[in-house]
Amino acid sequence: MDDLEQAARAIRQGDLVIYPTETVYGLGADALDPAAVERVYACKGRDRSNPISLAVPSVPTAFEFVRVSDRERQFMARFLPGPVTVLCRRRDVVPDVLTAGGDRVGIRVPDHPVALALCERAGTPITATSANLSGSGSVRHPDTLEAEMTDAVAVVLEGGETPGTESTVVDVDAGVIHRRGGDADAIEAWLER
Repeated sequence: MDDLEQAARAIRQGDLVIYPTETVYGLGADALDPAAVERVYACKGRDRSNPISLAVPSVPTAFEFVRVSDRERQFMARFLPGPVTVLCRRRDVVPDVLTAGGDRVGIRVPDHPVALALCERAGTPITATSANLSGSGSVRHPDTLEAEMTDAVAVVLEGGETPGTESTVVDVDAGVIHRRGGDADAIEAWLER
């Protein structure tokens, strides 16, 4: 069994994995399994009031987990896959723990072959949060992962060095960029037209 299949199996079993993206290394778990999401919060030492995004292998897959407006649909067609997190209205299948009880969830379709393959093979949305302890810097290379992270996960998928720019977090319908990151200028221009 290859590393990718081991990682996908680990996610299906409720375990955590670390995976590369086109931004930074991510910490993945089954985003629909509240217990697995709790393990992500615990591993990162993340405040439970701080929501976690989810990653899926394609835009059409995203529609199974969120309700989108026409404008959001157009935006996603233009910018995904890519270094963008789109805040959308969640469907009931998305657990409260992932969204910190809110009605919106961040959607990622990573533009990275390993991340996309993991999303595809896992057969479930996976958490899309950086593989670092809360408050410490994002990880661009697996050699710099903190021991607390590597000890807590079942598999580390290596993908060399990542570009390191965080995803841009955007509320398309409100026309608001919550965090500037990859493609931020192009996103801003799109929102303003």
